[in-house]
Amino acid sequence: MNYYLNIGSNIGNRRRNISRAVSMINSAFGTEVRCSSPVESEPWGFASTNRFVNEGIVLNTDRKPADVLTLLQQVERSISSVSHRNADGSYRDRVIDIDIVAIDQLTIDSPTLKVPHPHFAERDFYIIPMQELAPSWTHPYTNLTPGQMLDQLAQASK
Repeated sequence: MNYYLNIGSNIGNRRRNISRAVSMINSAFGTEVRCSSPVESEPWGFASTNRFVNEGIVLNTDRKPADVLTLLQQVERSISSVSHRNADGSYRDRVIDIDIVAIDQLTIDSPTLKVPHPHFAERDFYIIPMQELAPSWTHPYTNLTPGQMLDQLAQASK
């Protein structure tokens, strides 16, 4: 299965944080991932003066989604033990954040994992890397490609 991940960082050496996460993912899964170009963006869902760098990656593995999630959370914690949420659940600056944004055409709605990511179509820093890595992928609920989602975001911002 192809797991489409997004790795973000907005504090410290952002690109090095992402590079470290990619290296650890390669080691944890015993494979090489494909990476998108980096995307810089403003924080989403909270105010901060620290801009994000995000990169999309494609991880091909036969591991179950719950196992992949567990390994990715271990990678996050080994890079920074600080949560990416405040005590009230709101977002905050973070050294590293790794999200599973899609798994081929799979849909999951569990308390610990929702795939595709519930905010996928709202976040250009998810869509732009997906457009680069898998331009013909279609969202399993909307049947839209990344390019079509980017067009919708552009129309919504007018």
